[in-house]
Order: sequence, then C-alpha cells, then structure tokens
Amino acid sequence: MGYRIINLAEGPEKMEEAAGWFHEKWGVPLAAYRESMEQCLQKAGPIPQWYLAVEGDRIVGGLGVIENDFHDRKDLTPNVCAVYVEEDRRCRGIAGALLDYVCAEMRGKGVSVLYLVTDHTSFYERYGWEFLCMVQGEGEANRSRMYIHRG
Repeated sequence: MGYRIINLAEGPEKMEEAAGWFHEKWGVPLAAYRESMEQCLQKAGPIPQWYLAVEGDRIVGGLGVIENDFHDRKDLTPNVCAVYVEEDRRCRGIAGALLDYVCAEMRGKGVSVLYLVTDHTSFYERYGWEFLCMVQGEGEANRSRMYIHRG
C-alpha cells in the first residue's frame, strides 16, 4: 500500500501542513481550513472531520466532512468535501480507500448518510455513492451533481 490513512484528530501535528495542502489544491481560504480543522481537533461532535492519506511524511491525498460544501441544499448534510489525490499517486485506489475509510468512521460516529458535490460522473458510483440530484454551488454558473452514500 505505501500509505496510511489518518484522522487529523489522531495526528494534530499535521494540522498546519494539512490546511496549507487543502488550500493549495482548492483555493478555499487558508483561514477556513484552519477554523474547520481546529473544530475537528476539539472533538465536540462528529462534524467536521478531516482525513489524510500519508506516505512517509508526505500528504498524498485527503478529504473532509463538513456541514455544507458551499451549495444551496442546506438540508443535505453532512458533506464529504475537498477530495483530492496527488496526480503522481492517482489510479492506485487512494481516493476509494479514503472514501471507504470516512464512510466507516462516520458510521461509527452515528452518521450513516453522507452527501458529496462533484462535477465527476461515474467515479463515485464505484464506491457505493448514488446520484441524488443537481445543486447550485455558491458563485457557480452551472449546477453540480449531488451524491448520497447510505450506511
């Protein structure tokens, strides 16, 4: 495998690096990632959570679970967000392993239904996700696909 998956709450020393990594990939303000990750580390509830795929000391993939991933369907919560795998590590099952891991972890925290917004088609179905509906992203011209994962 070569990598391990960690919940940021189990590796708080990675918070600054993780916040910078996600910011670099998605362009969401660094402060927003820090704030969400600090809430994760406080362990006040099941949301938010942040997960990393780490190879040695290098972050090679990651994702988060937040209340809402910047879309108009506030009732569809919580959302898996910021799914990313480094280009040189793609097609090795890392994204699928992260998705499976987060679904199992969230089930253990009492959250059996998760949502995910994406423009991808057919990728998430491989991992048990089902297309649910189209949603409007904040500041987005086009609607995006909303997926659901049950149990």
